[in-house]
Amino acid sequence: MATSTSYATIPVSISFTAKAKHLFIDNILAPVDVPYCFKEFFAFNNTLSYAGHYKPLVAVQVTELGDGIFVGCTVNHAVTDGTSFWNFFNTFAEVCKGAKKISKSPDFCRDTVFNSPAVLRFPKGGPTLRKMMNAEISDSTESEIFGKQCDDGWKVVNGKTNGNITSVLEQISSFQSLSAQLWRSVTRARKLATTRTTTFRMAVNCRHRLEPQLKPLYFGNAIQSIPTVASVGELLSRDLGWSADLLHQNVAAHNDATVRRGVEDWESNPRLFPLGNFDGAMMTMGSSPRFPMYDNDFGWGRPLAVRSGRANKFDGKISAFPGRDGKGSVDLEVVLAPDTMAGLESDREFMQYVS
Repeated sequence: MATSTSYATIPVSISFTAKAKHLFIDNILAPVDVPYCFKEFFAFNNTLSYAGHYKPLVAVQVTELGDGIFVGCTVNHAVTDGTSFWNFFNTFAEVCKGAKKISKSPDFCRDTVFNSPAVLRFPKGGPTLRKMMNAEISDSTESEIFGKQCDDGWKVVNGKTNGNITSVLEQISSFQSLSAQLWRSVTRARKLATTRTTTFRMAVNCRHRLEPQLKPLYFGNAIQSIPTVASVGELLSRDLGWSADLLHQNVAAHNDATVRRGVEDWESNPRLFPLGNFDGAMMTMGSSPRFPMYDNDFGWGRPLAVRSGRANKFDGKISAFPGRDGKGSVDLEVVLAPDTMAGLESDREFMQYVS
């Protein structure tokens, strides 16, 4: 997001070791609510991406539990997205296990639309980065470009009969349907006025959307945020297919021209991305069930579970992970206000899908 010559004078990565022998795997995986101890498993808590000008870009902390190991990784999101991170993490595991050859070599090409020359400037004595980030709230769809959300879902399958789409759901991905269900159920649990506007943010992987395409293993941040908006009344009065199709149409329309227009818009007015729930009616889907989170082995076997740290958590933030057993299952980490969470847990339409 910003260029600097200072990177050569700082460590690119840093590693830590820690011990928590009083904690056991069952203690941290069994609770429905994520235990508070997770914040101790990740380094650089509350560090902003802009601090990458003078702080390491990645940190790995290995914590010894009473009966296992927790590997916590913190990465600067201005440098990588989820696709790049999981390729890095799995390669890191390969190296640790003694692999003689890396199975998926990253592409470090920098001749891309995302290699921006734009630099954020901050005046002396001005507001702090965090205050500026929270103040940068824009109503423009195109300005909400550099978010850190999830991938754009599973493969979309179109079904046609005599040139007509046979069903709305046949052109919508399973992940978009899940996102639509969450959007409806959380909005209902928030008990918002029907005249309010609600926003659901997803993100798309732009590698295959650009012309020419970036390589699948391009190492960098190549995602853009897609905010979808609707009135509360319409979202809740229509069926699931309507809201899922709304998300799908937004994703499907995000092509090469849209990607480049978003970059040009940001370069003409560089600003920090306002990540959060500023009006009480927003939701953001992060991570992705498509990421290969269980395709790694540091030498002690396949991971038992995947969890995230405290970074970028706020009321309305959801993180999606693939289920360990596969078969299309998805694990969700959902952050909501207590009253909203209670409402979601009593929402029969949503809970029928929860195991």
